Amino acid sequence: MSVIPFDQREGTIWFDGAMVPWREAKIHVLSHGLHYGSSVFEGERAYGGQIFKSLEHTKRLHRSAELLDFKIPFSVEEIEAAKQLVLKTSGLKDAYLRPVAWRGSEMMGVSAQGNTIHLAIAAWEWPSYFDAATKMKGIRLDMAEYRRPDPRTAPCASKAAGLYMICTISKHRAENKGYADALMLDFEGNVAECTGANIFFVKDGVIHTPTADRFLNGITRQTVIELARRRGIELVERRIAPEEMANFSECFITGSAAEVTPVSEIGPYRFTPAALTKTLMDDYLAEVQPKAQAA
Repeated sequence: MSVIPFDQREGTIWFDGAMVPWREAKIHVLSHGLHYGSSVFEGERAYGGQIFKSLEHTKRLHRSAELLDFKIPFSVEEIEAAKQLVLKTSGLKDAYLRPVAWRGSEMMGVSAQGNTIHLAIAAWEWPSYFDAATKMKGIRLDMAEYRRPDPRTAPCASKAAGLYMICTISKHRAENKGYADALMLDFEGNVAECTGANIFFVKDGVIHTPTADRFLNGITRQTVIELARRRGIELVERRIAPEEMANFSECFITGSAAEVTPVSEIGPYRFTPAALTKTLMDDYLAEVQPKAQAA
């Protein structure tokens, strides 16, 4: 992966309806989104020139903004067209796309109801979160200290930037101890998700995954659930206590960046990547491939 700082790259970024040079896509330091976290975003992947589940991501972006009490001044259709323009202009076939919307700088205080809502979309090359060798061995996860918040205290159904503060802290701490990521519990102490991915477990051929009503119901998560059901694999969404991890044989995480990645270790618990995980990895890679256009 390139080590060029993101503000020093070449290319163009879609910014409030216009394509601007990458290095000129800037905001003012006194932007509300920077100070108060009034920002929402999406993480998407394009495969072979087609953005996977593009419409679902755009609709979720709109919904995320609504949950933060602001309205993105571009329609779903306009954002869809903008993403296609960004991908085409980038010249990339396989790419990561990042739409982001935020409150601007007209007012600087907790209340900022008159602030302009901005939207930007960038695309860049971002290979699989984990290399193939690491994937097949399974990644190692630490147990995070911070927990996902009670839905009564934060808009957990929004992909809001502010909700990722504790994720960054948790991932940094895990990496500093030699882990790839961290598993976060929910506010009641049940298994929730990783810092940027949902989690699944396998026991006796049955998949178990935490109910996604206390954290973001990932689009990749929903895709993998559908893939499992197509194959007739039993899948249960429920509360999972941490000590139950001792009885699961396989574990994997899902996300636009992580795709489907096996897990070999979570704190004191061990898992062995096996056939069911491999099947869903392969099914997901097949699902994201560009579909032929009807004549």
